[in-house]
This record gives sequence, structure tokens and C-alpha cells, in this order.
Amino acid sequence: MKITTLVENTTNNPTLGAEHGLSLYIEASQKTMLFDMGASPLFAENAEKLNVDLKKVDLAILSHGHYDHGGGIKTFFSINSTAPLYARKEAFGPFFSERSEGEYHYIGVDQDLLRNNRLIFTSALTPVAEGIFLFSKVEGTRFIPTGNKSLFKKEGEAYIVDPFTHEQYLAIKEGDEHILISGCSHRGIVNIMEAFHDEFGSYPTRVIGGFHLYNHRTGKPEDPEVLDQIAAILLATKAIFYTCHCTGEENFTYLKGKMGEAIHYLAGGDILDFKAHKE
Repeated sequence: MKITTLVENTTNNPTLGAEHGLSLYIEASQKTMLFDMGASPLFAENAEKLNVDLKKVDLAILSHGHYDHGGGIKTFFSINSTAPLYARKEAFGPFFSERSEGEYHYIGVDQDLLRNNRLIFTSALTPVAEGIFLFSKVEGTRFIPTGNKSLFKKEGEAYIVDPFTHEQYLAIKEGDEHILISGCSHRGIVNIMEAFHDEFGSYPTRVIGGFHLYNHRTGKPEDPEVLDQIAAILLATKAIFYTCHCTGEENFTYLKGKMGEAIHYLAGGDILDFKAHKE
């Protein structure tokens, strides 16, 4: 199993661009997958520099309906003429961010994409291929990111706090590796881990993605007491975490101090190569 970070908020590779967004290229279970497509065509530019052929991707996944994960969908469709895109139907919003009191800024994906016949709408648990599943049923309410309070869904003329029913997560089982991939973890990484355990009977061996611990409206990291509790719970699962994007660098540094080698930062251009062994 191999995972290449096509775009992220940062990069350690001077030839690659970075932006507020996320896109991962995944090779697993004899499939090639694109998990999110960043905020712009940058993921495709970086893919070319990393020798990733997007034309040969078997399928694409949209983790949730925000521009920094789905802004490059049209670019992907223009490059790859066959791969389906798996998404929650609710992912087309419309979604807004409240930048200041009563001032809403559109942060959703292009709603014209709803007319594209390459969309496959997912359910609470959707098998994608052998050992590959998408799931979205997360009912826990512990440690919901405070940054969610400024994120809204528009219904008619009303703005309601986004419940993030449009968020979904990727589970890949290959040999003794059971991977969880989350775009932003708006439902709370602790709750998503529990939902994974409920669905598959164990915690993942590795977890990849953003934890949305950075509050973009306040510009502040999460409360240290909250991070202490999250770190303790994550450590207890025995998983190894590779986090990025909306976790926030200050939050990552704090978690690193608590979790040590159980957590790592995943920057643009980084490649994870897991040698799964047959059970």
C-alpha cells in the first residue's frame, strides 16, 4: 500500500506547490484512488512532477463538500475520462463559513457537478472494491472541533450549523494493515475512530488525514486540556497517526509532545509505503 500526498498546506519539496487543501493518491488492493482533489488544479500539477498518472486512476473520492477538498474535481474529470467519483449526495451543500458576525462566505464545491453522470452517491457503508469501504455513520459527539461552530449549511434562506452528514471516510484492509483515511474529521477524530471500531470490529492500524483542530475564525489552537484528552484516547487505540492540513501546526506540535512516535506530520510530496503482510 502506497500513499502519496499530492497537495497539502505545506511541502518539504521545493518543486511542489502548497495550498490550503488536501489530495492523496492511493495505491492499494490493486486499485489506484484519488482521495480529494485540493482547492485548485495544483494537485494535478504536483502529480505530474511526482510522476503520478492521473489518467490511470481507477476511482476518486470526495471526503466532504468543501472547496479545499473538491475544488479540483473539474480538473480531474478533464484529465481522467472514466473514473467515477464517490461522494455523499449531501456534499453539494450549499456550505458557508461565517467570517464575521452575519457575514457568510461560500465554501462549497461547484453545484453544477451534480449533473455529472460519473457521480456515485454513497450510503452509510459503501463497498468500493475488495477490502475497500467508505463509511459515514458517526454518531458520537465527543470533542467536536470548535471550528465547526462557524461552518454552516444553507437551507432556504436560513443558515444552520453544519451537521457534517456529508462527510465520509475511507477504510482499506490489506493484509495486516487496516487504514483509516479522513479528509478533515469534522465529526471529531475520536468519534470517527469509535465508528470505525463499531463497523469493523477493531481500531485501525494507521490513520491519515486532517483533524480540524485549528479554528480559522479565532486563529487559535484547541484548548490544551482538550488536546490532552484527545491524545490519551488516540494513544490507547495503538494506531499510528499521520496528520496534516486542518490539524494546525501548533496543535500538531502539542500532540507530538504527548504522543511521540505515534503521530507524524504529512506534508505535500510525502510518500507513505506500508508493506502489508498476509494474516
